[in-house]
Amino acid sequence: MKKPNGYNQYKKTSITSASREQLLLMLYEGAIKFTKQAKMAMEEGKIPEKCELIGRAFDIVMELNNTLDHKVGGDLAAQLEQLYIYMTDELTQANITNDPKRLDNVLGVLQTLYDGWVQAVEELKKASGGTNV
Repeated sequence: MKKPNGYNQYKKTSITSASREQLLLMLYEGAIKFTKQAKMAMEEGKIPEKCELIGRAFDIVMELNNTLDHKVGGDLAAQLEQLYIYMTDELTQANITNDPKRLDNVLGVLQTLYDGWVQAVEELKKASGGTNV
């Protein structure tokens, strides 16, 4: 279903004006949404749709991995990289085997990381005096 032009313009504006922290949360939200939709498509036997949605989630996780700064992030970046690799492997296997448990595994990791980042962003806002982070 194609969204109205105004909606697309709103989304584009919200993305281009978002802070780095907001963009990070948007990426996680997208990966979670696409993974949930892929699971639903898998359960409904909609194979082409499942493949496309898993591909979108995969691309987001790869983008999260590609933006890691190992010089600044150190051990945390290395641990996140391992989680991202795990999730891309699980997404690939879910696509090949049609195993919804693998998508559940990915959703669990994504949701945990998302919740952690939400908390970190809130702490950052508090530390900066509530200014828009």
